[in-house]
Amino acid sequence: MKRFTVMPWLRLLGRDTRGVAAVEFAFLAPILILFYFSMVEFCQGYMALKRTGHVSSMVADLVSQSDSITKTDLSDVFAIGDLIMAPFSATSLTQRVSSVTRVNATTYRVDWSIGKGVTSKLTVADAKIPSDMLEEGESVIVAEAFYDYRSPFDQVAPYVTKFSRMSYLRPRTVDVINCTGC
Repeated sequence: MKRFTVMPWLRLLGRDTRGVAAVEFAFLAPILILFYFSMVEFCQGYMALKRTGHVSSMVADLVSQSDSITKTDLSDVFAIGDLIMAPFSATSLTQRVSSVTRVNATTYRVDWSIGKGVTSKLTVADAKIPSDMLEEGESVIVAEAFYDYRSPFDQVAPYVTKFSRMSYLRPRTVDVINCTGC
């Protein structure tokens, strides 16, 4: 009768290297997959942030080129922001453009402020205009873009990130841009 001993079988099993790669892959694959999707999510969020900045700067640029503007013109300019946000959904994009004039050394005035999806008018405190930006009697166009970014992986990790960007540009051809109907 042959006696069964455990030690030779353990030694044989310990020297067997078949399947080691499969075991290593089973340990590393979830981590690598998580890392990959995290990088995709980071890149998507960063691209949405950059596009939000492009919206505010483009709106400021288009308005600052005018001598005067109307409420209808501004709704056309706001529509361009929706196009810039592509391929992201523009439903959560809100925008506001305003004209702020420096009255004297310590006083600023909001000439007009109109928004798409933003009902409140810009206040002087919210404009955050640097003290050395304007001389007395000069104005600046302040364009703001706000975007609620929703993750494409919303089913796995739902969250909303709120991006906001503000751009300042001086009017190019006049000191103050008038807005009819604003």
